[in-house]
Amino acid sequence: MTNDHHIDRRRFCAVVSAGAIGSVAAASAQPSSPRLEALTKAERDAMTPAQVIEMLKQGNARFLAGATAHFDYRDQKRSSAAGQYPAAALLGCIDSRAPAELIFDVGIGDAFNARVAGNVVNDDLLGSLEFACAVSGAKAIVVFGHTACGAIKGAIDDVEMGNLTGLLAKIKPAIKATTFTGEKTTKNPAYVDAVARSNVRVALAMIRRRSPILEDLEKKHAITIVGAMYDVVKGAVEFLT
Repeated sequence: MTNDHHIDRRRFCAVVSAGAIGSVAAASAQPSSPRLEALTKAERDAMTPAQVIEMLKQGNARFLAGATAHFDYRDQKRSSAAGQYPAAALLGCIDSRAPAELIFDVGIGDAFNARVAGNVVNDDLLGSLEFACAVSGAKAIVVFGHTACGAIKGAIDDVEMGNLTGLLAKIKPAIKATTFTGEKTTKNPAYVDAVARSNVRVALAMIRRRSPILEDLEKKHAITIVGAMYDVVKGAVEFLT
């Protein structure tokens, strides 16, 4: 292991130590150096939910700056083989342009990654998120949609095709929940993206409503449940308030 590798690890530990979050946020214009090894239990457990979100924000900042980590995936594979301690659970769309580990610049062992068209929530995904947080100790759930989402367009256009019909039906509540002035068709990218945002918020509400386990963890501040939107053109992740 090189000295640079040790330096990166020390920088990571400084980020997750108590009180470090403020200094990291203040330096958000200059992305922090990434951690190159898989998370250990001690490192993950030392993080607060807010620090996990900051870690993801810093990773996206590196992605935008073209300064992503040069992970040694073989080393991460070896170091995480005996156990995994991910800090976050990421629920995104299957869109090939929105790979969570890349846009958040995280490596093997850092995050659970669930993907389904339209980042919809169903019973299986709820169970997976409960496993990630209540069993495995993840500190944050991030549901992130993206611009120009094909699943959103399909729901708006009332597409019917095999099992896809039922999946798109889960997006319909987001269409009704979207307040928008302008052309409400898939020909209007702004409308499609507005529905995608609503779809994220619908998913967040569904997680809290249908999973008392996750809702209770959030109320106890053991986890945070947040939404985000990824811009497939700019490469930026915007966390929703």
